[in-house]
Amino acid sequence: MQELLDFLSVNSEPVAAWPLALLLLAGFAAGWVDAVVGGGGLIQLPALLLFPGITPVQALATNKLGSIFGTTTSAITYYRRTSPDLKTAIPMALCALVGAFGGAGIAVILPTELIEPIIIAALVAVLIFTIAKPRAGELSQLKYTGSAHYLRAVLIGVVIGAYDGMIGPGTGSFLIIAMVTVLGYSFLEASAKAKIVNLATNLGALLLFLPGGHVLVGLGLAMGVMNMLGGYLGARMAISKGSKFIRVIFVIVVAALIIKLGSDLILGK
Repeated sequence: MQELLDFLSVNSEPVAAWPLALLLLAGFAAGWVDAVVGGGGLIQLPALLLFPGITPVQALATNKLGSIFGTTTSAITYYRRTSPDLKTAIPMALCALVGAFGGAGIAVILPTELIEPIIIAALVAVLIFTIAKPRAGELSQLKYTGSAHYLRAVLIGVVIGAYDGMIGPGTGSFLIIAMVTVLGYSFLEASAKAKIVNLATNLGALLLFLPGGHVLVGLGLAMGVMNMLGGYLGARMAISKGSKFIRVIFVIVVAALIIKLGSDLILGK
């Protein structure tokens, strides 16, 4: 038992039972939300930031380790049940991985207050569009074909991958809305592809964070187990309920993300 507590220690300090239990619960909830619409970082990253003894960079890095287990599980579940178009998803994922690696490098030195107002404005625009266009994302009606489609897909991957490496919360939501509005996918198909791309962005960030010693491995692995369980259940529910269900949860998560980031900005957190 003592060996387990030592493995879960934060900067050589032992962890307390209640904060650990709450963190693991947050990991499960984040995995579920991420699997349905993305945005699990809205739950998991703040929980890590509130955990005693963790620095902001450690929280961001450990969040990536926990999240990669959930995104892997939900990506596999979506793939087995919906067979998403890998000709689009794989190039997006590879470019997103490169973007996330670069974004993680910037995260170590860039003050987040420079970016948060832009993110909030973008989320508000996304929310307004989703509410104003209730039929958007019901069915896949691709807007482009051939190279025009793939060029836009990889640009989405690079830009949102870089954002995920730098900050993170809302990445899955940004991916989904970009694929729905720019490429013309349904919410269900966009969500399936987003999991593959999000898996790559988590990996890209970890390629920088792990060698730099920023990841609390024990805590990240414990959260990863809970992320896997939440991701599996969330993906199955999203697939069974379809695009309308995903759209409703999407609106709720984006609204919550706007409130969270907006309050942080106003209160100077």
